[in-house]
Amino acid sequence: MTRTQINRWAATIPLFLSGAAFLLVLGVVATGWERNLPDEGAAAHLFQLLIAVQIPLIAVLLWTADWSQPRSLGKWLVIDAAAIALACAPVALFRL
Repeated sequence: MTRTQINRWAATIPLFLSGAAFLLVLGVVATGWERNLPDEGAAAHLFQLLIAVQIPLIAVLLWTADWSQPRSLGKWLVIDAAAIALACAPVALFRL
């Protein structure tokens, strides 16, 4: 794999992980999965893993970035940050 391909993968995989985290939260809210547990359950741990795995991927994105084109890098960072915010919004909204 070339540096550009690694960079592209590191930029797009967090989008899918954020989407999966968002769908997980919506599924928990819609179905009431793990409601009334004394502690957080499997859904919360899955959400945390989906968000935490993005940190090393974003580090790889920064490491493999073409710093001669900062607008492209900035675009991907903004999109990734927006996807993470979208995934975390229902958690904050429903106080899960």
